Amino acid sequence: MDLRNIAIIAHVDHGKTTLVDQLLKQSGTFRENQTVAERAMDSNDLERERGITILAKCTSVEWAGTGTPTRINIVDTPGHADFGGEVERILSMVDGVILLVDAAEGPMPQTKFVTSKALRLGLKPIVVINKIDRQDARPDEVHEEVFDLFAALDADEEQLDFPLLYASGRDGWATTDLQHANNDLAPLFACIIENVPPPRLIERATEAPFRMLATTVERDPYLGRVLTGRIDQGIVKPNQTIKALSISGEQIETGRVTRVLAFRGLTRQPIEEGDAGDIVAIAGLSEATVAHTLCDPAVTETIAANPIDPPTLAVTFSINDSPLAGRDGSKVQSRVIEERLMREAEGNVAIQVTRTEEKDAFEVSGRGELQIGILVETMRREGFELSISRPRVIFRKDPKTGKRLEPIEEVVIDVDDDYTGVIIEKLTARKGSLEDMRPTGGGKTRLTLHVPSRGLVGYHGEFLTDTRGTGVMNRLFHSYDVYRGPISGRTNGVLVSKEQGKAVPYALWNLEERGTMFIAPGTDVYQGMIIGENARSNDLDVNPLKAKQLTNIRAAGKDDAVRVTPPRLLALEEAIAYVADDELVEVTPNFVRLRKRELLPHMRKRAQKEEAAS
Repeated sequence: MDLRNIAIIAHVDHGKTTLVDQLLKQSGTFRENQTVAERAMDSNDLERERGITILAKCTSVEWAGTGTPTRINIVDTPGHADFGGEVERILSMVDGVILLVDAAEGPMPQTKFVTSKALRLGLKPIVVINKIDRQDARPDEVHEEVFDLFAALDADEEQLDFPLLYASGRDGWATTDLQHANNDLAPLFACIIENVPPPRLIERATEAPFRMLATTVERDPYLGRVLTGRIDQGIVKPNQTIKALSISGEQIETGRVTRVLAFRGLTRQPIEEGDAGDIVAIAGLSEATVAHTLCDPAVTETIAANPIDPPTLAVTFSINDSPLAGRDGSKVQSRVIEERLMREAEGNVAIQVTRTEEKDAFEVSGRGELQIGILVETMRREGFELSISRPRVIFRKDPKTGKRLEPIEEVVIDVDDDYTGVIIEKLTARKGSLEDMRPTGGGKTRLTLHVPSRGLVGYHGEFLTDTRGTGVMNRLFHSYDVYRGPISGRTNGVLVSKEQGKAVPYALWNLEERGTMFIAPGTDVYQGMIIGENARSNDLDVNPLKAKQLTNIRAAGKDDAVRVTPPRLLALEEAIAYVADDELVEVTPNFVRLRKRELLPHMRKRAQKEEAAS
């Protein structure tokens, strides 16, 4: 059977996973009476809740059309820049890409990122302008914008001569000509078979010794460690002896293959033999991981792994040492936290974990706030209790000039014309520079700015407030540039509890004139816990347990029940972005609390004096 390996790449929410749904349905992968969930490839609970793809996943379909049946291995990739590491490693498994572009939005920052990676590897893309049925669709302009993007990314002549289709992934149709309607995805299947080459294999690849580059790793409760990749040469069978080589060629381990799995629709099925060019998953090894070469014992040459862009943001994970620690979660020891983080770093190449000088603390480096937030949310659902610090950017030093360099992000904002002024004002105050400003029609403007990563930490909530929830902001790492100077942080102080117990409605009602509450009556609080935002710039120690003084004298109108304003409840990612350098986010399976790093007032004052002296 003929074989094709492709990846579907696009900016977030441009319709990749929905298009894969239709490819699966129209290829006959499902029975006619089979009920399949929408966005079937988003199997992770967090992916379904947030409506985004977090992990790259493989599937396959068979398409006969009018000729020989062809198996098409499809890799669905994340669209958010924070998960770009998933895209970078996956591209080494495929021989072509389908670039999906929204017919109204056109190429966006992540489109540029994933396209540059694909073009650099020499892959020829098939461009699909999706959501063509939108009222504000502008297919001709988007086609020109894609061509300009390819030219700007130094695409060669063959890549510039890309096949073009127009599609509606939701309705399941594609066409090469908008003047001729179509009702299925047959033109897309035909385009894949015609334009994507079979796997690029060395001569007599099936007769050569087995060799494969591991691109993803996961743990299965029954099979143990499962490594997925494309077989570069040879064949692999169950019970076959193989070894794992590191990037430098050192032998990691030798083991026996217990299971060879192939992707068939939405399932992984055991097969008796994996051939060169196919994408398979192998079980049986216990130490090999991503970027290692799995091969026959006779092989000595490794497969080069694509380099991954370094992380730009770091957060400190530590044990939860608050007075309420251990009440909610089951995994609280530093040893268990370290094992979980190291396991994450094995499979997620964009995450780096290192021990810090602090006791029971680990520095986790990643691509952005969303990636860190997803990791923390996953761990809390597994029963972990953690303390999380404020995100901080990773600086570099220019080897030639010795100057301090910081990560700069390209920010593309689509916003109503009325709000452009406040957005430009806020981002330039955060050391951003306006690169482009153009109208997009319908009373909207697209702003392109280059802003330091540290200036964007905690900005998203403020952005939604400033645009009344109508603005759309997309970010992408651009480059390292010279340090742009200090940026003012949070302007408001916080209200800190000086007592431990349950918050009293009367006390919170009296504190409302001081600022905004983060907790509701009856919430467990402790000394050093942040219970609200102060209306002024300084921190204030308050007593949320102070009850009304009762006497034996009834005063008319004084016994009315107090009406407490509903609190401002911070979600996990909002809380991580909100805290200052001397504060932590306490995360448990059921609660997200804010606290001071030093719980006792005199310890906080001592820390402030030491910081001022240094």
